[in-house]
Amino acid sequence: MSLRSRLSRTLPLTILLMAFVSACAEQAEDSSAPVLPGEQAAGSLPASASGADEAVAIFAGGCFWCMEPPFDKLPGVKSTTSGYIGGRTPNPSYEQVSSGGTGHAEAVRIVYDPRTVTYQELLGVFWRNIDPYAVNYQFCDHGDQYRSAIFALDAEQLKLAVQSKLELEDAQHFGKPLATQVVAASTFYPAEDYHQDYYVKNPVRYKYYRYSCGRDKRLEQVWGTPAH
Repeated sequence: MSLRSRLSRTLPLTILLMAFVSACAEQAEDSSAPVLPGEQAAGSLPASASGADEAVAIFAGGCFWCMEPPFDKLPGVKSTTSGYIGGRTPNPSYEQVSSGGTGHAEAVRIVYDPRTVTYQELLGVFWRNIDPYAVNYQFCDHGDQYRSAIFALDAEQLKLAVQSKLELEDAQHFGKPLATQVVAASTFYPAEDYHQDYYVKNPVRYKYYRYSCGRDKRLEQVWGTPAH
């Protein structure tokens, strides 16, 4: 790879790291929003996204109902929570987010044991369960509330997320830029109770939705094998 090519790949990471710190600093005074245990206040610079036996990751991959199952079955994952992140409206409701305009994305917050499963492994599961080409939609759901994104909780997560995206773009399998965003995490708002573990509480409706939305069919087209 030429020097120009190497620079073109490393500069975006440097710029993103600088933007991460800047975005956190700009919002550091806003401490009014609710914060989940283990998560930083909106925009504050997190010292770490993990402890000795517990870490947090946040991913958006379209309908959050469909993003819980692949992580729930992963050894080392302690819990998944569906919710909203990346928007402007405090404490948004599902109706507000789903109608668009709040800027939030449907996402899942994953609490995991880093001694059992790594952030890199979580990234691998994330990628295999989204359509990384789609801009502001996933499968049958359209709008920026269904965009795909990795919400980094610290600089290390940001670095690993950007690296994983660049590696996929370089792979012969893709050969073109991916639409998935890599951004600093803001406040995560848990969704209403009826959305949590929806695939467990309403298995028939969940399976019908997933099938009619064409999720698995598209994932197989993109990745060559079923997502799970």
